[in-house]
Amino acid sequence: MAGHSKWKNIQNRKGAQDAKRGKIFQKMSKEIYVAAKSGGPDVESNAALRLAIEKSKSVNVPNDVIKRAIDKATGTGADENYEEVIYEGYGPGGVAVLVYCLTENRNRTAPNVRVAFNKNGGSLGESGSVGYMFDRKGRLFIERTESTDEDIVMMAALEAGADDIESTEEGFEIVTQPSDFLAVKESLEAEGVEFISAEIEMIPSMYTELSAEQEEQFEKMLEALEDDDDVQDIYHNAAE
Repeated sequence: MAGHSKWKNIQNRKGAQDAKRGKIFQKMSKEIYVAAKSGGPDVESNAALRLAIEKSKSVNVPNDVIKRAIDKATGTGADENYEEVIYEGYGPGGVAVLVYCLTENRNRTAPNVRVAFNKNGGSLGESGSVGYMFDRKGRLFIERTESTDEDIVMMAALEAGADDIESTEEGFEIVTQPSDFLAVKESLEAEGVEFISAEIEMIPSMYTELSAEQEEQFEKMLEALEDDDDVQDIYHNAAE
């Protein structure tokens, strides 16, 4: 958001995740459960499960937690039914917000999300009200270090199908089509590259600037949404 680089935002998000480790584990377990239930437990044939596991490991979810979620999805707990629900709306200053939820009870989730918006200067919109401002893309962040070889990063990413690479003093931001995300990630991993973030996200095509007061209010709204057990991911177009 205003006054903060995207790199700083990633670091802040990682710190917030560390502070809410139990809740993060619960949310990632749910995501793994849904992926395993819909596509089976084999990560080689189930790309959604593979991505969910990699995302879980990036936030230090233990292997036994991952295994329990998969076992539950394919065993005695497979009768649970979560559905993905996407809420669209506006935050303070007209910021566009997408909220992705996994829930077994819409009647619980919808009011909770609405309250988080309404109490913090926002409002829920109709389906499609802000979704057109976002594109689903793979995005990988690589921090620049003394051992980083820019030519290797560029070559490996482009040859594997990356759409765009932005190189800055802090590192590299690589954008891919969702279908090319794993190929690009694996190509870079084969070169020994490590990521500070690697996910398929909803990336905004336009951004909204916030005042300091609006930014503070928006942070409170994000915190309220992140505290909801049904909320999996939040995307917005607040300027960084």
